Amino acid sequence: MATIRQRGPGVWEVRVFIGNDERGRPQQVSRTVRGTKRDAQRVAAQLTIAPPSADAGRTVAEALDAWLETSTPTWAPSTVRDQASRVALVKRDAIVRVEVGRLTVADVDRWHARLRAAGAGEASLRNQHLVLRAGMTQAARWGWVSTNVVALATLGRRKTQPRGALSADDVRAAIAAASQRDAAAGLALRLAAVTGARRAELCALRWSDRDGDRLTIDSSIAIERRGTVTDKRTPTLVDAATKTANRRVVRLDERTVAAFEALQRERERWGPWVLQAGERPLNPERLTAWWALARRDAGLEPRWRLHDLRHWSATEAIGHGHDIRTVAGRLGHANPAMTLRTYAHAIDGADAGVAATLATVLDGGPDDRS
Repeated sequence: MATIRQRGPGVWEVRVFIGNDERGRPQQVSRTVRGTKRDAQRVAAQLTIAPPSADAGRTVAEALDAWLETSTPTWAPSTVRDQASRVALVKRDAIVRVEVGRLTVADVDRWHARLRAAGAGEASLRNQHLVLRAGMTQAARWGWVSTNVVALATLGRRKTQPRGALSADDVRAAIAAASQRDAAAGLALRLAAVTGARRAELCALRWSDRDGDRLTIDSSIAIERRGTVTDKRTPTLVDAATKTANRRVVRLDERTVAAFEALQRERERWGPWVLQAGERPLNPERLTAWWALARRDAGLEPRWRLHDLRHWSATEAIGHGHDIRTVAGRLGHANPAMTLRTYAHAIDGADAGVAATLATVLDGGPDDRS
């Protein structure tokens, strides 16, 4: 049963009975609604249908901790490190002391404003927002709240220039430069461009992962750092799950297979890893160093990262008309929607080809299907 009381012009108090506590005493929750009486009635209806549980007094910080606790067993070590770091950033703000049941969209919008005023970049802001949303999703799943208000908040973005993509000539030049230094480095960059594999996934490749022109990508090398600034320690390399914990098989072209086989004939006897001789896999930071040298030798701009080979792979594939689901599968995206969001610019470019095709058919040109 809900009651509504007007506390002032445009301000309403909604109270809902949610049951008795362990001593039999009645419990209520209240919400302050700013707006019309209809807005208050809507909140009252929501609370009546899905009243908060006895855990409603839990805070945003507790929701974030619950999300980390339940998700950590399914994540790769690098993901655990990244997400824990983002949670720590969110916890610097007073928003984490708010009870989950009292958190509003306005609270989230004001939190965004504080982060921007403090100089947070767009990437950091987005990552913190996604972490907070995930924590509140966990709270909703456990019945602490009925609605995830963070999902309703709009994360505005500053207008930024598109990063752009490497050209095919740039990629060829980088691969050639890497090959001059080390055949393994050249193969690594070619695989990055052809498969779109992540840095850690490339370092985890074993000779046994290839079967003809099929390459299985099902693990990645995570770097676990246990030292401190004053206590330097050698990082531990862990063969862990991929970023999205999935297994995928990608096809290779003839030249990539030939390069793979040539390196395998030369180095397989020295160990199981494709990019490193011996019993230990290649450190992903070493692969980044290979890229930096190849980029310099090829005369490319310093702004290009190793990860841009992955972007080039996706952009070229989509731009040449390959469907999003196939491209997402090669990249290892858990959801094609991620591919759509990240490579919208490539889809826009491919759209011109669609227009040309339709115009050709409409205007009586030759039909490619015949």
